[in-house]
Amino acid sequence: MKALVLTGTKQFEIQDLPTPEVKSNEVLVNTAYAGICGTDRALYAGLPGSADAVPPIVLGHENSGIVAKVGADVTNVKVGDRVAVDPNIYCGECEYCLTDRPELCDHLSAVGVTRDGGLEKSFTAPASVVYQIPDNVSLKAAATTEPISCAVHGVKLLKLTPYQKALVIGDGFMGQLFVQLLQAYGVHQVDLAGVVDEKLNLNKDKFNVKNIYNTAKGDKIPADYDVVIEAVGLPQTQEQAVEATKKGAQVLMFGVGKPDQHFSMNTYEVYQKQLTIQGSFINPYSFKDSIALLASGKVNVEPLISHEVELEQVEDVLNGNVKGVSKAVVKVGGDK
Repeated sequence: MKALVLTGTKQFEIQDLPTPEVKSNEVLVNTAYAGICGTDRALYAGLPGSADAVPPIVLGHENSGIVAKVGADVTNVKVGDRVAVDPNIYCGECEYCLTDRPELCDHLSAVGVTRDGGLEKSFTAPASVVYQIPDNVSLKAAATTEPISCAVHGVKLLKLTPYQKALVIGDGFMGQLFVQLLQAYGVHQVDLAGVVDEKLNLNKDKFNVKNIYNTAKGDKIPADYDVVIEAVGLPQTQEQAVEATKKGAQVLMFGVGKPDQHFSMNTYEVYQKQLTIQGSFINPYSFKDSIALLASGKVNVEPLISHEVELEQVEDVLNGNVKGVSKAVVKVGGDK
């Protein structure tokens, strides 16, 4: 079967791989669509993602598809089901798994990171991480369930009330997701800061953002927000997030920086404002919520998907040779 294999740092090959065998607790999924995100860019560059990827490996951790085969012990899905796959697999035995914090698992593995993922015709996953999707959710949209679930986890770490003012820093795909999620969870005013007028205006016109700030053009962000979500991962935007707070505010540091990255922070301001600064990783309990948000229409990803590409174009996307990418999905099998 056709697969895009990461063979080394910044090295891909199209290869013909055998269809994987299915264990008794596993599902074979024919990939429909696979999303490309910052984790894939990191793994392509030889940096860690949620875990370390060791080539040769097939990337693709944001996947939707059709169940092609199920193991003898699988009961939650059947052949022909339309599904989305949570890539994260937890050991169930470490300190964190045993205290109901599996996202911090010491032995985390993941489809498309530590085992072959969706940038191939078919891949396997434990049945426990395979979820049926409703008929009104397209397979293309379903490929974004995983990043939505990451953002849902972040939102749930915050203490939200309807009359808060929230600011999202970052007009990429994740930042734009947070705009919709904050509204879905009841925040009455959501503002957006970014660097691309087209994206900022889209969110103001279509997704009820009240105020937009183009920081590349020098727009100043007022320091009066109850909630700030940083969804970029650069030192300057992390600093902006802290600076945009009012007293008693919460800051969610969601954007992923490089492993050795640091940023400057006025610790007196943290003290004087009594700020809460929260990190966010992944969580298995938010995947079903994400499917429900897509099905209800409270989250609409279709306007945010900027590019649909083939396997042969993935490297160009990761190299930055494809311009204007907000969110790219790879059409592996499509809706067939």
